[in-house]
Amino acid sequence: MNKQAFYTELHRDLTALISAENDLIATLANSCALLFERLEDVNWVGFYLLQSDVLVLGPFQGKIACTRIPVGRGVCGTAVVENKIQRIDDVHKFAGHIACDSASNAEIVLPVYSGNDIIGVLDIDSTVFNRFDNDDESGLKALAAVLSKHISQG
Repeated sequence: MNKQAFYTELHRDLTALISAENDLIATLANSCALLFERLEDVNWVGFYLLQSDVLVLGPFQGKIACTRIPVGRGVCGTAVVENKIQRIDDVHKFAGHIACDSASNAEIVLPVYSGNDIIGVLDIDSTVFNRFDNDDESGLKALAAVLSKHISQG
């Protein structure tokens, strides 16, 4: 299956999975479980939720993670400050990278919104360098938009 078809199917499945759930934590928990199960070559999928000027660990799948990340620090904190997706091919070359799992080599972080306000980020790590390409970014951006729309309506 090509990536566009994969993400179209994943979009459909995520939409169905969260459609009847209004609780934020339940929605995020099942969303990261779905992504962790379906995405290849990922070692961590989860959410960090914005509380003031700190991102606090939310639902995730993978090894033990950093609990708090100051806004502006690491890939996740940079995504919040810049209000845009961060796709990092080699996290070891990212100044200020916070290594929760030393096996991670690539990362993509997508802002999650309620209305126009960032409420957190979706963070996905891989042990494979250059794991996330343009198709992954587009597909994951569409999934983050589904989540944001659902949260905004919740």
